[in-house]
Amino acid sequence: MDRYKAVDRRASAVGRVGCALALLLCVASPQARADVGGPVLDHDFPDPDVVRVGATYHAYATNGDGHNIRHATSRDLVRWELDADDVLPALGGWAALEPRGKVWAPEVYDNGDGFTMHYTARDEASGRQCVGVAVADSADGPFTPVGDRPLVCPDTEGGAIDASSHTEGDQRYLLWKNDGNCCSRPTWIHLQPTSWDGTRVTGPPVRLITGDLDWEGDLVEAPTLVKRAGRYVLLYSADAYDGEGYKIGYAVADRLNGPYTKAATPLVTTESVRRTVVGPGGQDVVTGPDGRDHLLFHGWSPLGERRVMYRADLGFADGGHPVVRGSKVRHQAERAVVHHALVRDADRAQEGRAVGHIDHADSHVEFRVFAASGGRHTLTVRFGNGSLDPAGVPSPASHALTVNGRAAGDVRYPHTGWDQWSSVEAPLDLREGWNTVRLSKGDLYAELDSVEVD
Repeated sequence: MDRYKAVDRRASAVGRVGCALALLLCVASPQARADVGGPVLDHDFPDPDVVRVGATYHAYATNGDGHNIRHATSRDLVRWELDADDVLPALGGWAALEPRGKVWAPEVYDNGDGFTMHYTARDEASGRQCVGVAVADSADGPFTPVGDRPLVCPDTEGGAIDASSHTEGDQRYLLWKNDGNCCSRPTWIHLQPTSWDGTRVTGPPVRLITGDLDWEGDLVEAPTLVKRAGRYVLLYSADAYDGEGYKIGYAVADRLNGPYTKAATPLVTTESVRRTVVGPGGQDVVTGPDGRDHLLFHGWSPLGERRVMYRADLGFADGGHPVVRGSKVRHQAERAVVHHALVRDADRAQEGRAVGHIDHADSHVEFRVFAASGGRHTLTVRFGNGSLDPAGVPSPASHALTVNGRAAGDVRYPHTGWDQWSSVEAPLDLREGWNTVRLSKGDLYAELDSVEVD
């Protein structure tokens, strides 16, 4: 990732106590949930990459604890055992040993005859961070470096970091980011064919996306490519890794080489998960024991001293668009199904429009909502309420809530004044996949700007 100070600069003695020099069980908090509760590995474990071998999940992470690459195992993606050993005890001969803290973002996969690891380290010759390769007989390691040169090292473009793999038929590909932000160059996510064991590149790289949206800051990095719903979905991290602005975005394409169309807004941010994670990023997509997709990623611990690992349910809506349970998705009221009500221009409303005149017995606004997994969610309604009772006194209002055609209570709104927008929350039980959420005429006359579901 974007690490131009040693990645363990925030490590503290406190962060190293729980799972130190032995094979210890780092158990998720009892409250750890599939919608981004507590960390599933409450230990410094940045840039997690996860591979399944039989019934065991192996996770690998950026350097720390005196190790080049850290390793942990789990059978359920929730309870993790941290390995006391360094699974990459030696670097390739091309890699500089000093300064320490420059081994990042491992990627591991089964190559058929063993396991391949791609890792980032500093190239002694060029001074750039570059991608190397190592192999092992077992996912437990130890991995042995291959080759006397980096696998990918475009030194004139800032070097290469954040390798990940993708398989298409009988062809293996490597995704990587040119590390342009090290030296005032653009950053791109690249796709490049390799040999099946990943020890050789077999063709030139193709540029997929670059940082060109305001919320991305100065860079895009940490690519993860999957194919879902018949489309290619490229997840990536953006902005500065060392603060709460780090976030996860995505782009979709109909063909492997693109063109990729980015989502206009990020998928997971500090605010979208209600600050349960600070600076989410470094993601990987994993199929769990339940057969469902899950997102594994890191975020800063509450005091900012280390990056710990989180898990959330992941679903893909129509067109391959990802939805992460626990990360808010906004639905504008004016783009919903509006019946016997009026879309109007509205001061201070999001995107300048809202739905009013929800005044009749059959008036309603109906939203189509996708859930990565079923169960209890939270509905946040942004509303305006200038209602007065018959005596002219400012009064609360309400809407009737129905979910998939079944009554689910009322959403009540305090008086705010017209065009004075505020938010209230209500519990929402959703099934996995698509749901219909309707807000209908209730007491008096509230207006709707948007709803968010997490």
